[in-house]
Amino acid sequence: MNTDFTPDPVPTAVLVLASGEAFYGIGIGAEGRAVGEVCFNTAMTGYQEILTDPSYAAQIVTFTFPHIGNTGTTEEDEEATTDAARIAARGAIFRASVTPASSWRSETELGDWLSARGIIGLSGIDTRALTAHIRDHGMPNGVIAHAPDGQFDIVALAEQARSWNGLVGADLARDMAADGPFDWRQARWQWPDGHRDADGTRKVVLIDYGVKRNILRNLISAGLAVTVVPGTTSAKAILALNPDGVVLSNGPGDPAATGDYAIPVIRDLIAADMPILGICLGHQMLALALGAKTVKMEQGHHGANHPVMDHTTDKVEIVSMNHGFAVDQASLPDTVEETHVSLFDGSNCGIRLKGKPVFSVQHHPEASPGPQDSVYLFDRFADAVKAA
Repeated sequence: MNTDFTPDPVPTAVLVLASGEAFYGIGIGAEGRAVGEVCFNTAMTGYQEILTDPSYAAQIVTFTFPHIGNTGTTEEDEEATTDAARIAARGAIFRASVTPASSWRSETELGDWLSARGIIGLSGIDTRALTAHIRDHGMPNGVIAHAPDGQFDIVALAEQARSWNGLVGADLARDMAADGPFDWRQARWQWPDGHRDADGTRKVVLIDYGVKRNILRNLISAGLAVTVVPGTTSAKAILALNPDGVVLSNGPGDPAATGDYAIPVIRDLIAADMPILGICLGHQMLALALGAKTVKMEQGHHGANHPVMDHTTDKVEIVSMNHGFAVDQASLPDTVEETHVSLFDGSNCGIRLKGKPVFSVQHHPEASPGPQDSVYLFDRFADAVKAA
């Protein structure tokens, strides 16, 4: 008879929701505790790109794909452009234990990478149950905690989650953006040389609300020269740079809160007949500037398998998404045309201003991670810039 017996490991990490529910598991990465909004991401690849996407600021990311860590981490897959954005996500939750890296590109094991970033990880919980909870009840506030001794005050952690203000009304873009202007020259990754610098023929200014590197890289690969400015930059200062077009970047938080200072700038740029491309948060704030409204979503859209209909081409694209707010379709004025819709729930995923080269999408055409069905939008914007 087999007498070997391995007891279950003592839990060293826990996720406690504002409702008081607790999910115990094994800690990895940084020790301590962090409060945030708990969401789930359905992508099967690209965990490093997800955790370095500044749009995940103040969120705890649950990965529905069970096996995470096998490709390790590498600086080439970094998406953040600022020090603050490098630690935007507050926690990461996994079904299985993080597996050792097995990739020629890996530079650091995921666990070590999480520790260096100050990001708390939790593995070994029933992520299907947590995902179902979010699906049924919306994205809750929660606290993720990691303590090697396994000692947790669940009541205190639940109270911390309940007392957190959440994302509604939160301007997080200001903290994620660059402190000052800088030029970007790095293009998309290509085998075998990786990322190479390139010079564009037309200059665009990207307003940084928490931009991902691959948005910048795709603009370069589309033949544009890119200057990045902070999200608080005035329209006068932007126009003084003599751009041929403007990009409104992705970013975290409530678009209405960031819009307090961003909307007047966007309106002035539209009035100056500037070609404009908005992505994710930039899409939402362009809609606000044009007179529409935004709403908080229950579950949000986070993943790399979202079907979107592009009414300008009558094609369905599989895209990457990461947003917890959406443009209210019913609030779109007559001057705005809806160009893209989600085939999951029918929500708005794209608009354009009639009669002007001003358009935006809710999803991420640069993907990273995800399919590149929508990468043509960068060429569409470059063509609009050149035509203007």
